[in-house]
Order: sequence, then C-alpha cells, then structure tokens
Amino acid sequence: MIRLLKLNVAVGLLLLSAGASLAQDRPRIVTVNYALQYFAERLVGEAAEVEFPVPQGVDPSFWRPSIADISEIQSADLILLNGAGFATWVDRVTLPRSKTVNTSAAIEDQFIVTESITHSHGDGGEHSHEGLATYTWLDPTLAMAQADAIASALTSRQIAPVEDIETQLEALRADLTVLDTEAKAALATLQGVAIIATHPRYQYYARRYDLTVSSLEWEAGAIPTEAQLANLEVLVRDTEAQIIVWEAEPPIEAFEATAALGLRNVVFPPFANAVGDKNPLQTFSDAVSALSNAMAN
Repeated sequence: MIRLLKLNVAVGLLLLSAGASLAQDRPRIVTVNYALQYFAERLVGEAAEVEFPVPQGVDPSFWRPSIADISEIQSADLILLNGAGFATWVDRVTLPRSKTVNTSAAIEDQFIVTESITHSHGDGGEHSHEGLATYTWLDPTLAMAQADAIASALTSRQIAPVEDIETQLEALRADLTVLDTEAKAALATLQGVAIIATHPRYQYYARRYDLTVSSLEWEAGAIPTEAQLANLEVLVRDTEAQIIVWEAEPPIEAFEATAALGLRNVVFPPFANAVGDKNPLQTFSDAVSALSNAMAN
C-alpha cells in the first residue's frame, strides 16, 4: 500500500513537471493592445501564450513600460504592433526586428491623418495626437487585414499548425464580416446625425459607417469640469449634436450633465483594454445597438 502511494505521488509529480515544462515551452506572443491579443488568441489557440502587458485601467496608447517590462517584451517569440502610431513607447525602445510584426503595414494607404492636439492623461504625461488616427481595428475591414497579418506571422514562424491557423482565420473573418454587415444596417439611420465623442478614438469607425463625429479631449470615465461642459455646450450648439459617445462609463453625474444639454449618452469602449469578460466583438456589437437605439428612443 505504501509502495503504491509512493508510486502515485511520483507519477503525479512527473505529470505536474511535464505540464509546467509544456507551459514553459509554449511560444510567447506579446501585443500592444487588447484587440490584437484577442485576434492572436483566436488564431493560435493553445499553441502559444498571448500576453497584453499593459495594466488594467492604463491607456495602452501612452503606457510607459518599465525596464523589466521592456525586457519581458524583448524576450517574447513574437511582438505584435498595431502601427499607425499606436503605443508611443515603441518608438523609444529597441525591439528585435526578427520578432516584431506591424499588423497594419498593409493598410497604411487607408490611415486617417489627424490634427495636432497636445494634452495629458493623468500620470501618463503630456502627449500629442498629431499625425494619425490609431484605433484602426474599429473598422472591421481593417481589423481583418490585421488578423491576416497576425496569421501570416504565426504561419511563417510555425507557432501553430498551418491548417489550424487557416481554419481559425476563416472563422474570425466570418465573424468580423457579420459584425460589419450588421453595423452598416443598424447605423444607416444615424447618417446625418451629429455625434460628439469624449475622446478621439472613433475616426475609422465613423468613416466606415459614414457617421459625423466631433471629438473632445476628456479624461476617460471622469466627470467633466465646468469649463469642459461650457465648451461642450458651444459644440452642441454649433453642430446640433444629439449623441455623445463615452469611451468609458463615467459617474452618473456626468451623464446627467450632458443629458441636460439634450444629448443622448452612449458608452462605447474601443477595446484597446479588456472590458469585463466580454470579447471585443461583443463589445462592438453592443455599441452598435446602443448607438442605433439612442435615436430610436
């Protein structure tokens, strides 16, 4: 009996050791935003570990990685960048070229040029939105191109079986196509309706669905100041806007303040970060419904 118990313990330890070894042997993929993490996880399955190192609640566009963070990123087997100027830290560190893939390289001719606006985000320091709109994946057709680039990188590096990657890519593209088709139909009634966004995130989304969106520079999830509300009132009067889109849900007082100006409030997280346990496609679908219902109600 004792001999059998020792044997079971030994087998158990061996299995645990093997499991840990397999986990360590899996390739590591690092992404600069949650959207890319989701796409990569869909494509690679269990064949690799996909990491998005930005802490929850921190804007990944302007995250400042520590030396330890950079070292971890550099040691990954594959580093997926968004391109279009997203993640400003990328320009300040050296990343191994052989491991780095710009997922939007093939769609640079579709980038949207933006005005120069300099401001700050909490502890993120002063930064500028000058140059390009960065949230490319909010246009599902551009998201497909980025998924294609990820699939190509996975295939060329043999991170997962080619057949598996192709199958998952086909499924992901199908989901994005359905999402795009539904959004086109649902948002058609908003063409000609002026919309205000609390932050410049939605340029590709607006272009794809022919929406008229003006952008503010408000802190995500915060109550706007009196000065900001005064500027908003002027913008509402100038544009005759009827909807305001928030990238994160603020306190109820913020909703009440904007509703007092005649605006309908819609929360649309652009899923640069994870939002609860919802995947980006569900978040996108919910936002489409919220925008469509805002005018219907």
